[in-house]
Amino acid sequence: MPKSLLIISRQAPWSGPGAKEALDIVLAGGAFDLPLALMCMDDGVFQLVPGQNPTALQQKNLQSNLQALSLFGIDDVFACEHSLIERGLLPVNLAVDDVQVLSSDEVRALIDRFDQVITL
Repeated sequence: MPKSLLIISRQAPWSGPGAKEALDIVLAGGAFDLPLALMCMDDGVFQLVPGQNPTALQQKNLQSNLQALSLFGIDDVFACEHSLIERGLLPVNLAVDDVQVLSSDEVRALIDRFDQVITL
């Protein structure tokens, strides 16, 4: 049985390649039916905000990648409640449906559930 994998994305979509790399790993793992999930925390929660226009920064818009998660069998997308609150974001305004917002204690429990964790 394959080991479960949690990808923690901590970078905003406009701050460098980390956000895109995290989504690429999740989508590739989903294509191979690996048991995995995506967790957005710190500035990574900005990936979940709709209506971004990264072309001025010569970055790729990640919204289509986020919308494709369910097509690749990725149903577990999490966001850190503390990170959302710090950045003035509301869960109801996020671009991804069914994002599960977790408290700090729930984040720790989630990390413990997975065999392997990659943080970008």
